[in-house]
Amino acid sequence: MDVRPIRTEADYKAALAEIETLMNATMGSPEGDRLDVLATLVEAYEAVHGPIEAPDPIGTILFMMEQKQLSRRDLEPAIGSRARVAEVLNRRRPLTLPMIRALSRALDIPADVLIQPYETRGPDKESRLLSSVAA
Repeated sequence: MDVRPIRTEADYKAALAEIETLMNATMGSPEGDRLDVLATLVEAYEAVHGPIEAPDPIGTILFMMEQKQLSRRDLEPAIGSRARVAEVLNRRRPLTLPMIRALSRALDIPADVLIQPYETRGPDKESRLLSSVAA
């Protein structure tokens, strides 16, 4: 197995191209082993050269609502009244710890995603970065 470290963007792109050709390889075969090794190398390269930032809590909630085909009304048990749901999803009110716990359970979102800081817009429409865990 002729495998080299991924040191450059060109090496990275070449490894991705080869992974694509090996995607249907049988696990345990020489091709499957090569796929496993290349995937590990690509993962290590990406961890150093392109770490993925934590997702935005509100964006994540909206995404999961879409995936689960939920409406804003479906969030009322976790967040509160219809008006409160609108305030949270429109970034006018930060998530509270009880909301985070309830949303984590209801939407299968890890709590550490929901506690990330995100921008909210107060009544004066001025954006500011607030911690999503409000009192």
